[in-house]
Amino acid sequence: MLDFILKYSKKESMNENYEDALKKLDDIVKKLERGDVPLAQMMEYYEEGVRLKNICQARLDEAKLKIEQITMQDGKPAGTKQYNEA
Repeated sequence: MLDFILKYSKKESMNENYEDALKKLDDIVKKLERGDVPLAQMMEYYEEGVRLKNICQARLDEAKLKIEQITMQDGKPAGTKQYNEA
């Protein structure tokens, strides 16, 4: 089962969007919180959760790079500049 998840994960992670990855991660968390999952299954869910968390983080990082800030001059928008983390 874990081999399938890892093969599937590598192939699908390139195309997975933030919302889908977050939904899957939320489903995994709910299953783990129930507490009735066997240890082996729990470890598989955990590994898949880490993969999904990394996808979410990567998508957020990509979005952050695309954000532009509006610059103001004399109280009016004067253009844009790339997002700069302060």
